[in-house]
Amino acid sequence: MTTNKITIIGSIIVVILIIFIPTTYQVVKKYQNNLYKVTNEKIIEAAKKCYFDDVCLEEVITLKFLYENNYLEKVSDPISKEYYNELSYVKRVDNKFTFVNID
Repeated sequence: MTTNKITIIGSIIVVILIIFIPTTYQVVKKYQNNLYKVTNEKIIEAAKKCYFDDVCLEEVITLKFLYENNYLEKVSDPISKEYYNELSYVKRVDNKFTFVNID
């Protein structure tokens, strides 16, 4: 092969890698964010059900309380597969629920 062909092939490979690597990274990040979003929504929905059943009346609803009252089964981090700390909680402010993970 001549030097020209090697340079052209090398350039094509570099251009493909420049496009492929960031695109793959973005796809993986979006996938992971969606996994966390689904898990958080599952926890929040359980807390809402508990609240609207008039069982959870406090502003802070821990995972441990949800587990003990059968509103939720053990939930794990979708990426690391470790169970969430039972002290993690769902905070309610003006009927807006947000999940707070405690490591």
